[in-house]
This record gives sequence, structure tokens and C-alpha cells, in this order.
Amino acid sequence: MEQGTQPIITRHRHELKRRELTVDTVTRLTPHMLRIVFKGEDLADFTSLAPDDHVKLLLPGGGDAPEMREYTPRTFDPARRELVVDFALHDAGPATAWALEAQPGDTLMVGGPRGSAVVAPVFDWWMLIADETGLPAMGRWVEELPEGAQAITLGAVPGPEDQQSWITPARHQAHWVHRPVAQAAEAAPLLDAAQALSLPEGRGFIWIVAEAKVARALRDHFESRGHPRHQMKAAGYWIMGQADASDKALD
Repeated sequence: MEQGTQPIITRHRHELKRRELTVDTVTRLTPHMLRIVFKGEDLADFTSLAPDDHVKLLLPGGGDAPEMREYTPRTFDPARRELVVDFALHDAGPATAWALEAQPGDTLMVGGPRGSAVVAPVFDWWMLIADETGLPAMGRWVEELPEGAQAITLGAVPGPEDQQSWITPARHQAHWVHRPVAQAAEAAPLLDAAQALSLPEGRGFIWIVAEAKVARALRDHFESRGHPRHQMKAAGYWIMGQADASDKALD
């Protein structure tokens, strides 16, 4: 879509490559979020241009082939060859199981990112909405916004102890919804909070990440309020009842 003659989203393709990385540190950020810092010389040519990029973790599986799960590159330091990945501890899948057992010195193969979808910095304000699975991308997005940018975030977490804070040069207003993990696939908590948010004046971009039905309901809500569909990006990072499933084409 276009903002004048400039595309709103520019897609970049990266060389698809697998890298063997080593666990450097493991830190419990909140009761439901674990941070792992990976290091390795294979990161010398790593590229991640957008806050909601994804890498594939190749995890030990029950058969000959590894289990693959997608995660956000939370931060990347090219000089230190460090990649940070945050794990939302919301299920009992192979990624959560691996992360909970990870120790410094463990190794893991990581693939990608395959590409980046970069949103043009042409907006007056940014509204970012996410459940636990989208918090790593939300945090990165807030931190990378330029000085003076207006950011409104709405995050859904089990309780106040799971809230996160981010340092940013942007003008950031944070809102949080507390609901049990068992209700993460219910749209009502985030929808009720979204209805209470005022959309600022000017041109804005809305980014939504949650369970697929929840993300779709939020997208439809903002469209019903007159926000243009092409100035939104909504993705289902997970689908209730389906292991290793997502719907990132909601937009």
C-alpha cells in the first residue's frame, strides 16, 4: 500500500542460513518470560531489519528431524555476536521445554530470518497491541522508535508481575490488561481495553499480535472505527488448539 508514492511496508529478502549458536546466559525476566542470550561467530552476517522478524529454532524432537518453532530476534549486537531471544512460557511445547532446561554452553541451530517487512517511518503515531507471544516484538519496536515518535502499547499478561518496561526515546504510553493464561484465546479482555483507547489525531499505524481469532477481532474493531486496513498489520502468532500453527496473513 502507498503513503503518497512511498510504500507503507517494504519487504526485504535475506539469504536463508542456519547458524549454530551457544547459550551465553539464561534470565527469568518475569514469571512467564525467559530471556536467552545466544552467541556465536555464525552471527557475523546476521540481519534483522524489522521488530517483528522471525528466526526458526531447530529443537530436539522425538524423531530424526528437529522440531521447528518461530521466535522474534529481541535484540542483536553485531559487534558482540549476540542474539537475544525471549521465550513466553505459555505452553508445554518443545521450545518452552528446551528453554526451561537451557544452560550456558548449550548449543542450538537457528535459521533465518528469511525476510523483513519494514514499515515506513511516515506515521504520526504507532499503536502496538500484543499478548505474551508478541511482547518481544512489541518491546523491540518501542525501543527502536525514534525520538519524538508517539507510541501507545496495549499488552495482555496474567498479572502485574508480568508487565515489562522499555527504555525508548519515543513518547510512550503503556496500557496493560491482566487475565489468566487460560483466557489468552478470548478476545474480550483486549477488545474491551482497545475500545477504551482513543486514536490520536493524524496518521497512525496499528500493529496487532495475539491468538489468531483475537488478532482478527481487534483488527476488525479498529477498521469499524474508521482506521484504514492498509495502515494496520495483524497476525495470529498462534492458533488455539493447533500445535506449531500461526496465521501471519491476517493483514
